[in-house]
Amino acid sequence: MLRRIAICLALAVLAIGLATAAHAQQRPNTSPVPFAHAPCSVLDGEPCTPSVCSVFNNGPCLPEMDYPYGENLQLTILTVPPEGQADKYRKPDHDLNTIGDLFAGLRSCWSPPPLDVAREGMQMTVRFSFKRSGEMIGMPRLTFATKGVSADTRTTYLNAINASLKACLPLKFTGGLGGALAGRPIMIRYVDNREFAKTADKPADKPADKP
Repeated sequence: MLRRIAICLALAVLAIGLATAAHAQQRPNTSPVPFAHAPCSVLDGEPCTPSVCSVFNNGPCLPEMDYPYGENLQLTILTVPPEGQADKYRKPDHDLNTIGDLFAGLRSCWSPPPLDVAREGMQMTVRFSFKRSGEMIGMPRLTFATKGVSADTRTTYLNAINASLKACLPLKFTGGLGGALAGRPIMIRYVDNREFAKTADKPADKPADKP
């Protein structure tokens, strides 16, 4: 009798172990890879993607992220807001109290370079942190730029990013948000999705002629 009970207990422990291992293999990787997030499951923790993009979505798929404090905050800012998302590019009329408020405030700050010095499809990512007061800690650090563009184009966009952020700072945080964000890294990817007029004699990002 005791032997039968021991065998049953051993089988139960084995079954639980196999189920746990299977779930660990199926669970998506939620490591902090920039701009890559797995879908949500009722068994998964944060962060995850709470929504998905439609096949009819025009442009990059940008689901809203509900980031827990302490994670790297990652935001994509398009020069032309996606259809139906203009509200997310409007500066809040109150002190910033949530991550959504912060993202909207940062989106509303963006002022891209003029078309005559810009490049269609240009992408640039910078990283920085805020003080509790809403001021920036140091200068934004460039972490990515579209491959193959000229040094002048990179400088043009980096100057536009720095000028746009400077014009908006300091941001007005509530005490709770300021304390939670202080020193936390924020990564912003800027995407110039404007449609440029194509001309045969002036291709985008044409290198300067040698004297």
